[in-house]
Amino acid sequence: MQKSMIKLLSPADIITLINAKLGFLAILFLIYPIAIAIEIQIQISFCLILLAILADGLDGMVARKTRRGELGEFLEAMADMTSLGIAPAVFVYATYAPMQTGLSVLGILVILLVFLGCSIIRLSSFHIMKQTNYFVGLPASASTIFIIVCAFVGVPLLFMALLLVVVSVALLLPVRFLKPGLRLNAVAGVLILVTIVLRDLFSNITPLLLCAALLVYTLIGPFYLKKKHPVHL
Repeated sequence: MQKSMIKLLSPADIITLINAKLGFLAILFLIYPIAIAIEIQIQISFCLILLAILADGLDGMVARKTRRGELGEFLEAMADMTSLGIAPAVFVYATYAPMQTGLSVLGILVILLVFLGCSIIRLSSFHIMKQTNYFVGLPASASTIFIIVCAFVGVPLLFMALLLVVVSVALLLPVRFLKPGLRLNAVAGVLILVTIVLRDLFSNITPLLLCAALLVYTLIGPFYLKKKHPVHL
């Protein structure tokens, strides 16, 4: 008897589907005209992408505690492509493009297409290159936070373009980044929730703190791994 597709799903897969739906909703709030100010639409989209990142971390934790579904590896890559690839690219475009004209808009599109291509390669190769103690290349969730926070606080377009190029390259670099444990994931989750709740208070201090904490992880993690888990040739 042919197995039902629904029965292939595990509890972790349900959370992965929520991740994808949050990313899709984040895109809809940016491209579909509704009777609220664009600033509110951007804030809602920002929160939805951050919630998708939380779901992305939570599905892995649930998978380790429950049974692993047969669709898990495939489903995660497809969901992350929506929430950590397409959604942040649309977020940047919606934030910057309306204020630009001509060549500036074209430049944004080209750089975002490069970022999207690198994200697709990164996410599709994740499970092939998966390791126990580290990620190979900058995690897609980290790149998404860098991008949407900088766009949300309104950094200059030139800086955003440079950041997109750097992040795109970092996604594919053969550099090892620390895989956070349960405690570090819990701290990251709290920071993300605080950022969602207090996102536009105190001159955007909470999104900037989240970005600063991520920058510390990005810069220190590879050196820590090199000392703790040296690569043996």
